[in-house]
Amino acid sequence: MGGYRRRERRQRLGPAVPVAPGARVDRFEVFFDLVFVFSFFIITRTTAAAVTFDAVFHAMLVLAVLWWTWVVHTVVATRVRLGQGFVPVLMVVGMAALFCFALGLPQAFGEPGASTGGPVIVAVSYMVIRGVHILLYLHVVRDAPEERRQLLRFAPEVVFSTVLLLVAALLPAAIHDREWASLARDGLWVAVVLLQYGTGLIGAWGGWEVQSAEHWTERYELILIIALGESVISVGVGSNLLGQPPAWPEVVAAALGIVFTAALWWAHYDVIGPAARITLHATTGRPRARMARDAYAYLYLPMIAGIILFALGAEEIVHQIADPASSIGEAAHGLSVPLLFGGVICYLCGNMAFQARTLRTLSWTRVATVVLLAVCIPVATHLPGLAAMALLAAICVGLVAAEVVIWTEGRQALHEEVGRERSHHEMQEAAWRARWHEDEPGGP
Repeated sequence: MGGYRRRERRQRLGPAVPVAPGARVDRFEVFFDLVFVFSFFIITRTTAAAVTFDAVFHAMLVLAVLWWTWVVHTVVATRVRLGQGFVPVLMVVGMAALFCFALGLPQAFGEPGASTGGPVIVAVSYMVIRGVHILLYLHVVRDAPEERRQLLRFAPEVVFSTVLLLVAALLPAAIHDREWASLARDGLWVAVVLLQYGTGLIGAWGGWEVQSAEHWTERYELILIIALGESVISVGVGSNLLGQPPAWPEVVAAALGIVFTAALWWAHYDVIGPAARITLHATTGRPRARMARDAYAYLYLPMIAGIILFALGAEEIVHQIADPASSIGEAAHGLSVPLLFGGVICYLCGNMAFQARTLRTLSWTRVATVVLLAVCIPVATHLPGLAAMALLAAICVGLVAAEVVIWTEGRQALHEEVGRERSHHEMQEAAWRARWHEDEPGGP
């Protein structure tokens, strides 16, 4: 009787709808990603409270675990439309669990021996998120024995990663030595990350296919934009500019932050991103699945990490500039400059690896930019914070300007091809929608 009622409720909501080869991201997926925006924000805010090497390391561990849950989420979305039928109801459960996961993050690496509430919430929320994904994917492949077996091969990763997070939440309280307790907890989190990404590399991917290359690439491009936008929010909110009347140094610093963030957007979305999208469209079968895994699931992570790192550095510098107790000519404090420049280096290195995997090319302009940024770190640490941000902005804008000149012909050809594709797609959509006007009253 219970099973019948559940089937009846699913029928009222509608069945799960498979993803078509030309599908694009639907609005519910963007809605779901808003919770990830909150998660990125929490990671940045928690780390910015006390920027130390340990805090940055913990932030990267949390980001890696969080990113893997999002990768699994996108894999599920390659098979079923998340915004249709009964699926949104199930995904709302996942959204609530993800929100709770983010809420528990500030306590995940707290003082050993303190309350275990936050770490346990993180572990349990993680288990719920992964459980939702498994249940939904099992439903989608219920009539495909090979894909069902494929999914079950990854089940040990879900079980063991959840157990490791639970142990990491509870074990430190039982260890009296705080240093050993912290090492044990951090080691367990590292083990979770290695288990997740190792399983993705050595697991059998033969039965998985990317039904829509457009959907896959668009989903990752959107999350990268969300991360860039979150960095702007973090700088604006965390720098304390909202709590006092802005003066010209703060305004200039905020403007410079927008400039180099826009330059990083341009570095990916002007040429590399669109060209990679076309490459994935042109690839089929297992090579497409491997490229989707390597280039998007794995190599987007260093780009996201780089964005969070340079946001932390920019926030620290702007906060110092806005502090009435600090002089405008005072050198940037602490890890702000290494985080600022190192974050951009991490982003560009991830983007170069992405370019090499998808396009099999490497841009000497970007290699030179990374070297220049690395050389400038010791110099910028002795500069005033505003001058350090100006130096970074100048280097990033210089990279964009150089590539616009050097890649002129290739850029134009790529943009023309993308424009023709978009125009053709829009014409087909317009022709389809014209049918809605054929039977209008008063028509000929």
